[in-house]
Amino acid sequence: MCGTCGCGEDDHITYRKPGENESKHSHFHVHPHMHGDEEHHHGHHHHHDHDYPHSHEHEDTMSDHAHQHTHAHHDHVHDDQKTDHVHTHDGHTHTHTLKLERNIMAKNDLIAERNRGYFDALNIVSLNLVSSPGSGKTSLLERTIRESAGRYNTYVIEGDQQTMNDAERIQSAGAPVIQVNTGNGCHLDALMVNKAMKALNVPQNSLLFIENVGNLVCPSLFDLGETKRVVIISVTEGDDKPAKYPTMFETAHLCVINKTDLLPYVDFDVEKAKQYALRVNPKLEFITLSVKSGEGFDAWYSWLDKLMA
Repeated sequence: MCGTCGCGEDDHITYRKPGENESKHSHFHVHPHMHGDEEHHHGHHHHHDHDYPHSHEHEDTMSDHAHQHTHAHHDHVHDDQKTDHVHTHDGHTHTHTLKLERNIMAKNDLIAERNRGYFDALNIVSLNLVSSPGSGKTSLLERTIRESAGRYNTYVIEGDQQTMNDAERIQSAGAPVIQVNTGNGCHLDALMVNKAMKALNVPQNSLLFIENVGNLVCPSLFDLGETKRVVIISVTEGDDKPAKYPTMFETAHLCVINKTDLLPYVDFDVEKAKQYALRVNPKLEFITLSVKSGEGFDAWYSWLDKLMA
């Protein structure tokens, strides 16, 4: 799937709605494999980087290319790593090192911008929900869907490595949903969201929740084209989470602190957690709530209302 975060390149990604026959669900294989700026299209994408031999003759097996020139005009082929050129002129040797770099997230970012344009054109508010496993993302969605029936036109993209469990829970709550199983993948990316939202056929003027794979590291690196990113933590996780995983909190717009009904029984300082988060993101908003008791949901719905307006 990607070499960015080490989640592998042979992951088996599937897209399926609850109730679909397993033999009919769609498969999407991603094998990154690129040669220069060209992609190969064989029904799936290839995206590996290789340094193939260029039109130079070498006397040894070193990866750096050495060229001796006695003329002012030279033709060079550069790869995207590092190339050393040795020029000999008038008995003097001059070495020049040229380092070329490229943004390995460029392809994802391009698709994310396409997603964002699609959402804007159809007036779809999309929320990327990110958290550690067990923080309460799915429970938050279930209660929101049930209590806001008729208030929002809600659709859900579920991301998990395996199983249809969360998608079935969302469907039971009353929202159309599609499950993206990432195999060994530790995050959703923009292409997965693009394919999922088209399969889900999200209509105009909708609220789309994207429940990312439970992980506070890799999902922070991938723009999905979402309207807002919502990071969810629970009081059972420790109030230093923002300090340990700063990138996730730096890229989020809202931090939901869940399971406040357990505050009397755990060692969690809400204000300290907020202070840690504000150090990396001074603009971050906060909502404290309990999915179990319903405390704080008025603030949650008020925040959603503003976005939908």
